[in-house]
Parts: sequence; C-alpha cells; structure tokens
Amino acid sequence: MLDKIWKKKTPMMVGIDIGSHAVKAVLLSQGNDGYVLEAFAIEPMARGAIVDREIQDIEAVGNVIAKIRQSIPFKAKDAATAVSGQTVITKVIYMDVVLNEEELASQIEIEADSLIPYPLDEVSLDFESLDVNESDPSKVNVLLSAARTESIEARVAALDAGDFNTKVVDVESYAVSRSHDLCLSQLPDDAADKTVAIVDIGAAMTLFSVTRAGKHLYSRDQMFGGEQYTRSIVSYYNKSFEAAEEAKITNDLPPNYTFEVLAPFHTVLIQQVRRAIQMFLTTSGADKVDYIIVSGGTAAIEGLEQLLTDELGIHTVIANPFNAMTFGASINENALAQVAPQLTVATGLALRSFTPWHI
Repeated sequence: MLDKIWKKKTPMMVGIDIGSHAVKAVLLSQGNDGYVLEAFAIEPMARGAIVDREIQDIEAVGNVIAKIRQSIPFKAKDAATAVSGQTVITKVIYMDVVLNEEELASQIEIEADSLIPYPLDEVSLDFESLDVNESDPSKVNVLLSAARTESIEARVAALDAGDFNTKVVDVESYAVSRSHDLCLSQLPDDAADKTVAIVDIGAAMTLFSVTRAGKHLYSRDQMFGGEQYTRSIVSYYNKSFEAAEEAKITNDLPPNYTFEVLAPFHTVLIQQVRRAIQMFLTTSGADKVDYIIVSGGTAAIEGLEQLLTDELGIHTVIANPFNAMTFGASINENALAQVAPQLTVATGLALRSFTPWHI
C-alpha cells in the first residue's frame, strides 16, 4: 500500500519493475565505497498479462516473479515495486507551514475529494512535505500521490505469489529519477547542477522525467514504445511477434531493414522526445534541457545515442546505473552490460532500501 511508504526507514529490498514485456529485479547493498550490485534478473512476461500498465492476470505475473525469486538470494525477501500510468496521480499542493504531520494528513483528507478525480474509496493516498514555498513562505510544498487501490493490490498479490513481501509501492517516475544520480558519472562534470531529462522507453509506454540538481521537476507518460518497432518487423518480414522481438535484439535482419524499419522508427522516436521536451519547457518555464539519459529496453536500438544528440542538439547517453558501482561475486558483467539500461526503474526501486524519501 502507499500508506506510510515515505515516512519510515525500510530494510534492504529487491527492486522489482513489473513491465508488460518483462519483470526486472535488482538487489543492492552498501559498501564503504558506495553501492554494490548483489544480484539482478530479467524474466520475460507472457503477452497480455499486463495491458496499459495494469495487471490482467495475477497468476501469470506471479509465475514470472517466482522465476525471478530463484535468481535472488533467498534472504532478500522484501521488495519494492511501483505503479504507473494514467491512474497514478502526483501533484504538488500548498499547505500552511505551521501544520504538523498529523494535521497535514487531516487537512489533505478533507481536501482530497477536490484534488483527486476518482472516488476516494477507490484510491490510496500518501503525501510528503518537501520544502517551504519560495513565493509564499507561509506555505509548504507538499507532494501528494494517489493510485487506484486495485492496481496496488494486484501488484502486492503478484509479488506474494512469487514469494516476496511487498514493503514499498512507489511511483515509477520517482524510481526513474532516483537513478539519475547513478548515471551522472556518464555525463560531463557540470551535469549535477543542470537540467537532465530521463527518457525511459519501454515496450508500450515512454516515461519522460526531468530532474535538476537532484530534484524531480516533471514527468509525463506517452503511449509509445518499442512494440511499434517490433510490429514493423512483423509487417515487413512476415515474422511472428516473438521472432520479430528476437530479431530486434540480435540484429538478425535483412540489410535493407535500416531504411524500411529502423529509419522510420527513429523518426517517430525523435518526434516523441522533441514533443515531450517542448511540453516540459512550456509548462515549467525552463529555458532548455541540458542532457538526456535514455533507458528502457528500446535504448538498445542501434544508433539511438548519436541520433538524439545530432537531431536534438542535446548531449545524450544510454543509461548505465551501475557505471560507478562495484559488483558482487555472482554478477556476470558481460550479461549485465547487455541489459543495464532496462534495469533503471528496478535500480531506483532498490535504492529505497537506503532512503525513505521519494528521491
């Protein structure tokens, strides 16, 4: 549940990202020199088990998570997962600075009906006090989050079926932003104080999130993902969806695929990212985005890093949240290098083991 997830310290947890095409898991520990990657795992998801970020078949998802369980040290039983999509609402509201936590909770409960566009008996709410409002010091900025209770309960049930105890249900955009600091070593030295967009391109959905100086500023979901590329391969080369997915990963495609499939997908992807940046600039009043970090399974598509740098004029890198980490003895570094961009959300969730806050 979302209640109290940002208000107390939590034990070391496995970050589990439940996606429409795969479940990804990451377990971190903390050493003298920083974080240590102890384990990671990816298991494919049966098609149709998750649609539009909502679990349709709890048993099928639970079976996949049970396979993940076999790759994670048995002592790591607790898990952090995330909700996302259109039924998740986050907004910053302004409350009197003199209110304590209990008074804030009471006031938000009173006002929630006007803040949340769903019946209150169908949602779970949580909030976190951020900082004093710069424009009005008598107010404090409060982050309010809400999600459909049935979405949360479905994830908890699936994790339970996979033999994990759900300790945290986070919001995916915050998990992505939490991984931001881990990728800064891939960017120029000034990136820590700059505006950085994180573009997490999944199978069916792209999450566009913006962070500046470690502070989450903005996030937005777009109905766009790597499935469009896969469907083009299916259409052009008369392959099954599964064979097209395999061909996409292994680059086992005819020489002309660059012009017939890859280039058109690149064009659409650029349009999606450019539109997302423009919407952020319009709503935030910011001048520009300084850097882009691309994560998710689609980040592995050939030439994406250079393409975005050239077309948008913004320095772009492919996310590797493990770039500055040390690795446990069981980690296969070659296998990790192939999938690191896909593990950004799971890594952000695993980081909840070390901080109770959203960033």
